[in-house]
Amino acid sequence: MVEAPVPPPPPLPPLREVIATHGLAASKALGQNFLLDEQLLDRIAAIPGSLKDAPAFEVGPGPGGLTRAILRAGARLVAVERDRRCLPALAELEQAFPGQLRTLSGDAMEIDARAEAGDGAHIIANLPYNIGTPLLVGWLSAPWEPLPWWSSLTLMFQMEVAERIVATTGSDHYGRLAILSQWRSEAKIAMKVHRSAFTPPPKVMSAVVHITPKPAPEGVQLKWLERLTAAAFGQRRKMLRQSLKGLPGALDALAQVGIDPQRRAETVSVEEFVAVARLLSA
Repeated sequence: MVEAPVPPPPPLPPLREVIATHGLAASKALGQNFLLDEQLLDRIAAIPGSLKDAPAFEVGPGPGGLTRAILRAGARLVAVERDRRCLPALAELEQAFPGQLRTLSGDAMEIDARAEAGDGAHIIANLPYNIGTPLLVGWLSAPWEPLPWWSSLTLMFQMEVAERIVATTGSDHYGRLAILSQWRSEAKIAMKVHRSAFTPPPKVMSAVVHITPKPAPEGVQLKWLERLTAAAFGQRRKMLRQSLKGLPGALDALAQVGIDPQRRAETVSVEEFVAVARLLSA
């Protein structure tokens, strides 16, 4: 059966006109940097794959640039916006895409995304810089049953954060965030975005990270992986025999896995950390 095409989007005013009409100068306090290039926004919305009739969740839509792209792709979108100045512009999008968009006024850190967006949602967002990492950690820490409630994460970060998420063993950016992102997910940089694409331009480059979940390794509890990596990377320049000596059972687990306690945390692969955490979880 051939999938029906997404109907053509309604005509919309340029984003710069929307910003001017509603007085939406980006708020530094809220970590706002708006993307106005609609071709770029459509490319970001295409990263998860087909969104036709799929549930989606967006944090910090602002004037609705990425929101438009997600709606044009056919998603059923729930968007959370803390800045009340943006609500009238988003209400116009609700009217332009009837039945596709529901806007929530509030703080994304306090909203139950799963309850609002529903299981299987694609989370797509140009995240406010000041809450991006805490939101990501929350989504990555969700129960895996055997997969999390979300289908994929397509998220804009500062380049430095993006590099920490996808970092490989032995690199300068490798640490706890890489392990949390990769021990039961695939994480990759899907697109780099130059600072000049934003209004106002941030001081640093950005990147879109795409994360897809996979079944979690058996016998591993997240709390033990978190305790293990917190201890190991809390003193990352020290040998494991020093950094892990305060975690009961950790040095014995290293020996069982065959990891030299003279190694440092940044040399230990995700799979090796998982193997040690499995023994601690038992």
